[in-house]
Amino acid sequence: QVQLGESGGGLVQAGGSLRLSCVASGRTFSDYFMGWFRQAPGKEREFVASISWTGGSTYYADSVKGRFTISRDNAAEHVYLQMNSLKPEDTAVYYCAASQQRPLDMRAYSLSYIYEYWGQGTQVTVSS
Repeated sequence: QVQLGESGGGLVQAGGSLRLSCVASGRTFSDYFMGWFRQAPGKEREFVASISWTGGSTYYADSVKGRFTISRDNAAEHVYLQMNSLKPEDTAVYYCAASQQRPLDMRAYSLSYIYEYWGQGTQVTVSS
């Protein structure tokens, strides 16, 4: 089992940047495929980005492609989400998630049910 904790959220003006961090503890961090999801008020949780076990492959939602960058440091047991050119529609609670699943189709890592472990979330608010 792994425990996850996010930090780095806050209030930022449109066009600004934030860097979210997620620290993992418990099991071997490199055993987990990691993802970031977000949930805005009144909306379903949605996929933002994911990263493979060694960081060699990354995946992004179309809405954040070119603006957000996911990365990981296995030695430090952290995964990061660098968010640039933020928009008001990026306002949400952002969650870090970990998966031990090995689906045949890598697109499955955009689905929340693939992830067994979740952090408590960190609020990101982008003002216009």
